[in-house]
Amino acid sequence: MNSPQTAERADAPTTAAGREWWRTAVIYQIYPRSFSDSTGDGVGDLPGITSRLDDLRDLGIDALWLSPFQRSPQKDAGYDVSDYCDVDPLFGTLADFDEMLTRAHARGIRLIVDLVPNHSSDQHVWFQEALAAAPGSLERARYMFRDGRGVEGELPPNNWESVFGGPAWTRVVEADGTAGQWYLHLFDSSQPDFDWSNEEVREEFRRVLRFWLDRGVDGFRVDVAHGLVKAEGLPDYSPDPDAGSMGGEEADVPYWGQDGVHEVYRDWHRLVAEYDGDRALCAEAWLPTPEKTALWVRPDEMHQAFNFAYLETAWEAPSLRAVIAESIAAYAAVGAPSTWVLSNHDVVRHASRLALTAENPQGHGIGPDSPGKPIPEVGLRRARAATALMLALPGSAYLYQGEELGLPEVIDIPGDARQDPTWFRTNGERYGRDGCRVPIPWAADAPAYGFSPTGAAWLPQPAEWATFARDAQAGDPGSTLSLYRSLIAVRRARGLGGGTLEWLAGFGTDAVAFRNGNVIVVGNTGSTPIPLPDGIVIAASGPLGDGELPADTTVWLTND
Repeated sequence: MNSPQTAERADAPTTAAGREWWRTAVIYQIYPRSFSDSTGDGVGDLPGITSRLDDLRDLGIDALWLSPFQRSPQKDAGYDVSDYCDVDPLFGTLADFDEMLTRAHARGIRLIVDLVPNHSSDQHVWFQEALAAAPGSLERARYMFRDGRGVEGELPPNNWESVFGGPAWTRVVEADGTAGQWYLHLFDSSQPDFDWSNEEVREEFRRVLRFWLDRGVDGFRVDVAHGLVKAEGLPDYSPDPDAGSMGGEEADVPYWGQDGVHEVYRDWHRLVAEYDGDRALCAEAWLPTPEKTALWVRPDEMHQAFNFAYLETAWEAPSLRAVIAESIAAYAAVGAPSTWVLSNHDVVRHASRLALTAENPQGHGIGPDSPGKPIPEVGLRRARAATALMLALPGSAYLYQGEELGLPEVIDIPGDARQDPTWFRTNGERYGRDGCRVPIPWAADAPAYGFSPTGAAWLPQPAEWATFARDAQAGDPGSTLSLYRSLIAVRRARGLGGGTLEWLAGFGTDAVAFRNGNVIVVGNTGSTPIPLPDGIVIAASGPLGDGELPADTTVWLTND
């Protein structure tokens, strides 16, 4: 056994018990259409979520984050909102939402809702009014309408590309039937961007925030939080073709991370602070470094920001040590907690991603013809080890539905079943995000594996879902579900979320080793075993050798 040596110390923010819950919370993301279907139409819904709250309480999470459930044509799975203050009938009613919220709160679970302020649906009443109005009108000023370039305006205003592929501009036909102005859509053409220099837009979103806060929600996850404000003059820009599509690899992008966006969140911070209960704002901000991302969580702005730098880090000890240290230092410098996340609805599930052997830019997805496809056993072993490492870190952790079951990315989705706009806008060159959005399994022998009473599912579920089903794992102490339950329980009992990280030396270059409070954590990212440190094992991501920590395994130990 090794005796760990303390090398250096990195402090994480702490908080008084019961206050600023978001500093240490384990937050579980629900993608509503793929979580639980109560009606049998093949799409998950709010009553389905309500019916599963006891399972989530038993998992041990502190809060839920719901991806969009507001009224929408569903061109981008709800991220194209046509009415920000109503529930889409696909998911239920406002009464269903209120019931779900009440029952979640009764179980001690808080609720964060998704807010999409960068763009609306083209079916939103405002955009329909803009199409009917003339160039230069107040109605068009709510969005990014511009005249085209060229002799007759036949060219788009600049060369920007959509995140989903293809041009970021679409030309409209004016009321008199002539070709007219162009409107900006950083995503699909059905998702026109708002103009956040317009005070009417800012006031409308204040109304939206209050609508949901008045109903009792505990906070908001803000979609594309780094994209609201565009650079003055909308200059041409050609992104790095090998970089992630959301801006996480690049600096100085004229439509990502502009300084003017910070005043929007200072305004929202003041509004949210008027409500009791530590309501929280979390930014989806894809930025090049933790230092850049930390600007979104200064004391008068947002409370959390997703740590995409951590999510995108390979399963390599030197890289992991560096991003953990950098993250804790950057966020602590502005008085905020770091967040830790490995999977969400936009990225390849980490039970597959960590075993990929080829580059896979964010948003591209993997499919039947992708190079470097993962070996499932390796991916799951690394995913369990990575989660055990993540849940030991001080700060707040985000989980994505199904990862507690060890779900991999679904690779073999037929082309005619895919629904991600990326697939269509790139003519099948990019598979997109459907593979991480397949409805999750609850019961091995039930129709649709318990997702839907009729067996319907909006994306096809693979046959191997039976082995991952929750009921198949619930009584197995070695299952991934049991591992997650154990890790979350120990994390809470030992206060790891509000703890202090001390790096430990002496375990070799392939190890990530640290102490958090009275817990020693060692993760082995290499291919050969390393000696276990002294201590009592309180959690492990996989079987341990005789005095050794195997490859792709993380262990928690204590001396008390």
